[in-house]
Amino acid sequence: MKTTIMFLATLLFMATAGADDPRKTVDELKMIFVKMGEPRIEGVEKSGDIIAPVIYFGKHKINNSFTVVDKIKKTSGAYSTVFVKDGNEFIRISTNVLTPRGVRGVGTKLAHNQAYSAAIKGEVYCGEIDILGNSFYTCYDPFKDKTGKVIGIYLIGFKK
Repeated sequence: MKTTIMFLATLLFMATAGADDPRKTVDELKMIFVKMGEPRIEGVEKSGDIIAPVIYFGKHKINNSFTVVDKIKKTSGAYSTVFVKDGNEFIRISTNVLTPRGVRGVGTKLAHNQAYSAAIKGEVYCGEIDILGNSFYTCYDPFKDKTGKVIGIYLIGFKK
């Protein structure tokens, strides 16, 4: 009996050990989008209060669509965002991160912080970041179009 309880406790620990790992969870987020198809920018539309480029993965438009980010929240508890690159800025076009007013942060820009500095160079950043007034353990992973140009970022964060 005691061995069975220890075995079940070990299985439970193993199943939840990576549950708040932003690197692992951002990879899960990426795989969902990769399965949809190749990323590309096509056109512009309103995201929050900003007109932003529109990202498609295959035939799936991501701007103002929250199915994937909400699925990640439900399965892992993680906050997630897809940013689109617009000039030298990255704009939230799909997110489950809320603003201080309690609405999705769509149309808000990525702060010029360590994550921004890495993403603008096409590099991954994982570490602590303040997002819209809250502290998170995060992983920002830029993605590119078929020409190799950074067109957006995947973000996963767990509140501290």
